[in-house]
Amino acid sequence: MNKQRLLAAESEFLTLYPGGFSHPLMVREGKKHQIAQRTAQAQQCFAPECFSRPQQVAEDMIKLISRSSMISMFEKPRLRDWVRAMTHHERESYAFALNDMLHGDQEYGFNIMLDLLRPARLAKWSLMTILPYYYAPRVEVFVKPTTTKGVIRFFELQGLVYNPTPSYPFYTTYREQIIEMRNMVDASLQQDNAAFTGFLMMSTKTLG
Repeated sequence: MNKQRLLAAESEFLTLYPGGFSHPLMVREGKKHQIAQRTAQAQQCFAPECFSRPQQVAEDMIKLISRSSMISMFEKPRLRDWVRAMTHHERESYAFALNDMLHGDQEYGFNIMLDLLRPARLAKWSLMTILPYYYAPRVEVFVKPTTTKGVIRFFELQGLVYNPTPSYPFYTTYREQIIEMRNMVDASLQQDNAAFTGFLMMSTKTLG
């Protein structure tokens, strides 16, 4: 990781937006994504006890993704139709994959979800990572392809080669480095991991 570029990005951003994410322009931008509301919904719908009703969880997964401003409008109906066309057992597996990702063996859950979405060509980074991010926005990362590729290149992140097909080793390595970088900057830029990667992406445009 290029620490000098990170510190330069921090300085430039705080010059343009004093107060970081509490700057009025950043607050206005943040309201478009309603992260606090989505996190509250995710934590209510996907608490451990909710998975005793996996069919309901699968439906709630679709609903929350459909409300997300961070998911392509083209992917939302495709995912909805695919999950609703699943067998009863497959929908349960989809819900239990999320349970593992949030509360159990994360790698196992990640790979099960990957296998369930792959036949419909919906095994995409955005659809795989949005719900864990909503549930724990300072612990998990939302992998948006354009942002991720730009951040890896500009900040020279080590051991990461982006691939359109999601993989758990990439996810954990990227997450580790993003959190490490977030902890190096001013507290006003540490709101959550998606906001932080958004700041990084903005910096690649202003400094690059």
